[in-house]
Amino acid sequence: MAEETLKTTETPKVEEAMEVVSDLEAEKVSVEEETDKKNGSGDEAEKEIASSVSFKEESNKVSDLQDPEKKALDELKQLIQAALINHEFTSPPKPKEEAKPIKEEEAKPIKEEEVKPTLTDEKSNPESKTIEEGEEEKSEHSVETHEEEEKAKPTEEAAAVVCETVVVDEDGAKTVEAIEETIVAVQATTESVAETVTPAEEKKEEAGSVEPETTQPPEEVFIWGIPLIGDEKSDVILLKFLRARDFKVKDAFTMIKNTVKWRKEFGIDTLLDEDLGLSDDLEKVVFMNGFDKEGHPVCYNVYGEFQSKELYSKMFSSEEKRQKFLQWRIQFLEKSIRKLDFGPAGGVSTIVQINDLKNSPGPGKWELRQATNQALNLLQDNYPEFVAKQVFINVPWWYLAFYRMISPFLTQRTKSKFVFAGPSKSPETLFKYISPEQVPVQYGGLNKEGDKEFSSTDLVEEIIVKPTTKQTIEFPITENCVVVWEVRVVGWEVSYCAEFVPDDEAGYTIIVQKTSKISSSDEPVICNNFKVGEPGKIVLTIENSSSKKKKVLYRSKTKPYSD
Repeated sequence: MAEETLKTTETPKVEEAMEVVSDLEAEKVSVEEETDKKNGSGDEAEKEIASSVSFKEESNKVSDLQDPEKKALDELKQLIQAALINHEFTSPPKPKEEAKPIKEEEAKPIKEEEVKPTLTDEKSNPESKTIEEGEEEKSEHSVETHEEEEKAKPTEEAAAVVCETVVVDEDGAKTVEAIEETIVAVQATTESVAETVTPAEEKKEEAGSVEPETTQPPEEVFIWGIPLIGDEKSDVILLKFLRARDFKVKDAFTMIKNTVKWRKEFGIDTLLDEDLGLSDDLEKVVFMNGFDKEGHPVCYNVYGEFQSKELYSKMFSSEEKRQKFLQWRIQFLEKSIRKLDFGPAGGVSTIVQINDLKNSPGPGKWELRQATNQALNLLQDNYPEFVAKQVFINVPWWYLAFYRMISPFLTQRTKSKFVFAGPSKSPETLFKYISPEQVPVQYGGLNKEGDKEFSSTDLVEEIIVKPTTKQTIEFPITENCVVVWEVRVVGWEVSYCAEFVPDDEAGYTIIVQKTSKISSSDEPVICNNFKVGEPGKIVLTIENSSSKKKKVLYRSKTKPYSD
């Protein structure tokens, strides 16, 4: 599932790389073990990958955009406005039908036997004559008839003349005459109806023919609860799509239309309120916790949880289960996005992703790989520019090998968001972007669930203890109170002790906590019930006997105390 976060349009190549890496899984060892064996070569690999240019999030204020970017945004808004008017997001316009060519059968001249059933039976007209006997008489009679019709209805002249010129042969004379009369009659009827329609009514009919298109209001389309047009937050949404497509307007517009279509097909609006029944199982797999130093919410993805055969089977053992897991993951992301601030003036509209790869199932797990490939495609196609930083911690060697193979297929913008850290460097790396009071305790921070003494608003301080030295931390006490503090070391092991030293020289120093060893894997050392009845100070002593410098985190507070 770790490769879900790697955005690339070269999915087949990524899958090929994953197959190569899976062949190496049998030789997998931890980064720390490799570091010990090769004298730090693992750390050098991490530094090499992390040395790429760091991504810097752009401003969403229109005034801060460059001129080409402003122009692209305006053009995209125009395209969307036109699409909303034409209802292209819900019912795309049908392509214009081309004029159908006349079939060969339709172009053939009318045969006499085909027309005869509609003609007056010659026998029913005793005055009719054969063509041989009365051809000249018929012509004179036809001319006289046309002269009379011309006086009564001049507009029928064209139809009559045309019909007269259609005479081809002797056999067709009778047929042509009957057709001529029919055409004239229809023409007369049509013109008589037309004479009753006034010019004003003609205009009204013309207007009525297009009324459904012109009077129907534009459709409204929302993404993440924000309309595509008309809200101050709309520009922030559009800029995400533009940046994902390098400000190519048509590509961004196509991406938006595809995203809207996918959201309807996937049923995002109904999915938000649906109970998929997986939250209890996955609450330790994916969870939000705290904010980074720039105010971005932080999402933790703990892939090692899938080492549980029971959980793995429940999520990925069938296509139906994989689809349900995918729905849950999309639902979780949607709910997280709805909490973001898309305000153009300093609003936070991206998330920091922390990906814990400790004990993560390797690339040989094809069910997991299939699910993550699906998620990858959906995320990169429908959730553009929602990641501010991708931090990978507890990274095993095989993942670094995998990254090297797919790196050529990633854009520089994507790679600039990536940060990698092995197990020994993970806490320190997290602290570069997230304050220790915001980092969960299992990742080296001081944020504990259900902590009754401290909260994420109680700031943490830090000191550096140089090799083979001691460092002291003092908390002055001026009144009767209860003192609470906690201490944690970042990296390896140090010695720690605590004592109370009164201001009165005649007083006695009190040992609060005896000297003991603490390491980064230990829970924070905390004292929450030391009562002080006189002025003095709490003194913490940290001794580093190793050859490497150590970082120590600490914080304290006092609570009222009375005898």
